[in-house]
Amino acid sequence: MEALAENPTNCNFNKIKENAKTISSPLTLPCGAILPNRLAKSAMSELLADSHQQATVPHQTLYRSFARNGPGLLVTGNVQVDRLHLEHAGNVVIHGPQDAAHMTALRAWSAVAKREGAQIWMQLSHGGRQSQPLVNPTPKAPSAVPLKLPGIKFGTPVPLSHGEIVELVDRFANAAAIARETSFDGVQLHAAHGYLFSQFLSPRSNLREDEWGGDLTGRARFLLSVVRAIRVKVGADFPVGVKLNSADFQRGGFSFEDSQIVAGWLDEASIDLIEISGGTWEAPAMANIEGIEPNFDPHVSQSKRDRESYFARFAPEMRRNIKRAKLMVTGGFRTTQGMADAITTGGVDLIGLSRPLCLDPDAPAALLRGTLSSLTARENELRVGPGLVGPHSRIKLIRAINGLGSMTWFNAQMIRMSQGLPPDPKMGFIPAFIHMQMLDKRMARAIQQKN
Repeated sequence: MEALAENPTNCNFNKIKENAKTISSPLTLPCGAILPNRLAKSAMSELLADSHQQATVPHQTLYRSFARNGPGLLVTGNVQVDRLHLEHAGNVVIHGPQDAAHMTALRAWSAVAKREGAQIWMQLSHGGRQSQPLVNPTPKAPSAVPLKLPGIKFGTPVPLSHGEIVELVDRFANAAAIARETSFDGVQLHAAHGYLFSQFLSPRSNLREDEWGGDLTGRARFLLSVVRAIRVKVGADFPVGVKLNSADFQRGGFSFEDSQIVAGWLDEASIDLIEISGGTWEAPAMANIEGIEPNFDPHVSQSKRDRESYFARFAPEMRRNIKRAKLMVTGGFRTTQGMADAITTGGVDLIGLSRPLCLDPDAPAALLRGTLSSLTARENELRVGPGLVGPHSRIKLIRAINGLGSMTWFNAQMIRMSQGLPPDPKMGFIPAFIHMQMLDKRMARAIQQKN
């Protein structure tokens, strides 16, 4: 983190204050809701649910820390709509009607997050073929195309029937209605990073020949059906967002051309906010790391790929296809100059921050005040080691461990914060990775026993 110099020049001081003013400006969404500033805490898996898959006091402790420090929007991690299709065993689940205890826990979570004036949106998701294998070795997905990650055995998924897809549409709409009932300010559908909506959108994972597959119209039908069903349930004044891949960054996957078209369809379906992201577990571009195959991106040079924000370059072109929805970009923003430029000239309305908040939850407040000009990119230092055991190793398993380990290191920081402890920048990479794998297995076994 870089604070202002003790004696900055007037020019630098004025520019930093100008940038702070830009990111401090409010944003009115098409539904009429107003976000107090242009910073958002993007979704990160908290892994804090109990064995009943309910929200907990640690959720409140964590979001109290996020809320007191400035982001105008807080987006929760994956809240799943199926108790057997979890991204991690610590996911909160809304599967059908909820008992009084779970409703009370959700209300307590939202109340803490909103206490300082921010909005909190619930991210709704379904793991599909990326479901926790210890919880569900035979998950449901669009087609029987298994996920291929070295070192983790995912089962071959069972194709969803037409009736099951229709039921899932209703389940997402019901979860959105519960979010509104428990005082969350909006919902976001996770249609990126290889989860169920993303699996339907990708021609690599959706091989269906019925109305839910085939061309892009068929592959987008599930997502658009859910959006329309949610609008019926929550009304026109409740914010609804979608996290959408700019591209899968996999050869033959969901492309940027596809993404532009789908963004236009979502705009027509009254989406308020589209968050631009990219990648899947097999090609994790969202974390700016390599997966089991090199990230495939035929549209941009390496120099552009390495600039401050990974996905901001997609915003201007996507903007041409939408008339009302606002655009949010997450991934790589580390300076107020980059954030302000994206808003003033890059077609971006909202700046998403995630990993920096796991090490310095106070940073957004300083950015908004103009007393901080940049954030530390700690993720660039996280790895098993150099060379053969580094992020670009020729060995797929080593690359996977580096990628997964980098993400779980930040999960471990959030767990510390949920316990009222400060982040630990010196936390070891390998110890954190091992600890989080063991924790995930314990939680998965606890859920197995209840199911």
